[in-house]
Amino acid sequence: MTSSRQIALAVSAFALLSTVACSGSSEPGGETANTEAVLGPPPTVEQLAAKVGCTPDIQVDAAELRTGACETKDGQFFVNTFATQQGKDEWMDQAPEYNPHLVGNLWTVLGERPVLDALRVRLGGDLHLSDHRVKSPAPAADPVVDTGSDTGGY
Repeated sequence: MTSSRQIALAVSAFALLSTVACSGSSEPGGETANTEAVLGPPPTVEQLAAKVGCTPDIQVDAAELRTGACETKDGQFFVNTFATQQGKDEWMDQAPEYNPHLVGNLWTVLGERPVLDALRVRLGGDLHLSDHRVKSPAPAADPVVDTGSDTGGY
């Protein structure tokens, strides 16, 4: 991973931590509890990494955000987990738009497109391409192809 991408990730993590620290915490029974009731508890960095055969090197270990760097035969990537949906949304608003993201329940994986295509098979999630707010439709059997005309959204 290039140093400019590592710097972009670090800036994104700092922005999220700053925003979350200023915004207060979720009330008991709030959005995190509601998300867990519907989707189950979110996975940890370690659980996601284990699914793809990696022991993560934890880069950020805060209550609101945890980030682990991983490398497998598929390539290098970062696994991020979030305490709340708001924290995840704020991180994604600051995330580098030039990198695709694999996005799931209170987690994201940031990496190169071929790496995410391989990881998606084992992790699931939605692939967000050039604009992280727009997910690509899941293909029947082939990897997602970015035509630049994706108009779906959340």
